[in-house]
Amino acid sequence: MAALCEEDPSLERHFKGHRDAVTSVDFSRAKKQLASGSMDSCLMIWSMKPQMRAYRFLGHKDAVLCVQFSPSGHLVASGSRDKTVRLWIPSVKGESTVFKAHTGTVRSVHFSSDGQSLVTASDDKTIKVWTVHRQKFLFSLSQHINWVRCARFSPDGRLIVSSSDDKTVKLWDKTSRECIHSFCEHGGFVNHVDFHPSGNCIAAGSTDSTVKLWDVRMNRLLQHYQVHSSGVNSLSFHPSGNYLVTASSDSTLKILDLLEGRLLYTLHGHQGPATCVAFSRDGDLFASGGSDEQVMVWKTNFDADYGEAVKPQKYCSSVDGTHGTGQSEMDGGIHHKKTKTQDSVRTHEQQEEENSLANTLEHIMGQLDVLTQTVSILEQRLTLTEDKLKECLETQQKIIQNKTN
Repeated sequence: MAALCEEDPSLERHFKGHRDAVTSVDFSRAKKQLASGSMDSCLMIWSMKPQMRAYRFLGHKDAVLCVQFSPSGHLVASGSRDKTVRLWIPSVKGESTVFKAHTGTVRSVHFSSDGQSLVTASDDKTIKVWTVHRQKFLFSLSQHINWVRCARFSPDGRLIVSSSDDKTVKLWDKTSRECIHSFCEHGGFVNHVDFHPSGNCIAAGSTDSTVKLWDVRMNRLLQHYQVHSSGVNSLSFHPSGNYLVTASSDSTLKILDLLEGRLLYTLHGHQGPATCVAFSRDGDLFASGGSDEQVMVWKTNFDADYGEAVKPQKYCSSVDGTHGTGQSEMDGGIHHKKTKTQDSVRTHEQQEEENSLANTLEHIMGQLDVLTQTVSILEQRLTLTEDKLKECLETQQKIIQNKTN
């Protein structure tokens, strides 16, 4: 196909266990587990090791529309049509705590990169931000005038992007809690929006079958792809920032080469609409889900180590005859690669120290996640025990009163 490609993406394995359409997929950081949500009201955790059994988590009372692992991998957040958000420990017990503040279906959950905050989007027209460890609702963002489909933190956690059925994509400042820009050029509802790994641009997939990339510094359109024949339901950036994978109701997944501004691959696997897609944290794998109740895991295979920026394209041709046009005049794209000169400045010892420190911090964060969740579950159980004890005492008093009468 193209000289830069080592090999086409390949379907590695597929998981069957959901009893209705799959709505969301996400890998844990180390790729040991894959989480999926479904219209069947279940959250499932699949082991990437062969012959290992999957966990089916029950707790939501209606369709699970979104799932995501915390950065450490020790927690999974889920949002549901039952209007609640749950935090799960992805182990055999499958215990969870409930966040309640939304008054409508929760369509999106997303952790900040430090794992401290969670942003959720709902049909109640609001975006809500929560603290993960204290498990408290912090504040709402409420300028959308229709359902909010998706909300995501920027990589540095300072911005939030949201998409709504009011046909806008809004950019918010997390500190001031103000909307700093609205992108209104989509012809349909924007189902999914996310930040480029650099934080300098966003990608939006819409019911009008388009994918658009916007520069969030200049608020200008960088690229525009019209490669699907039906609505785009989900998208995910490759960690290198060079590629974007999309899932559509036309039953295909497509991989876009953002440096060349063209369609690189069209993948057929799902029978019926492809509803969700996500790259693993290292980009070696990506997972997809569909209305066919299947979760598929694909090996990326193609080379991800070239190029320096996403450049605006005047004309984006694709491999299967469809076209997209890049309508921005801008020249300064999105930088995301360190050069070899920069890399060589770091000594081997420094890298080892940094890795060791990062691993220690991650382990502490993970333990804190589990501890917080355990304390919360114990609090819930203690409350239940207190309630039961109170009931018993009240019943005893009634019996004594009856006897004395």
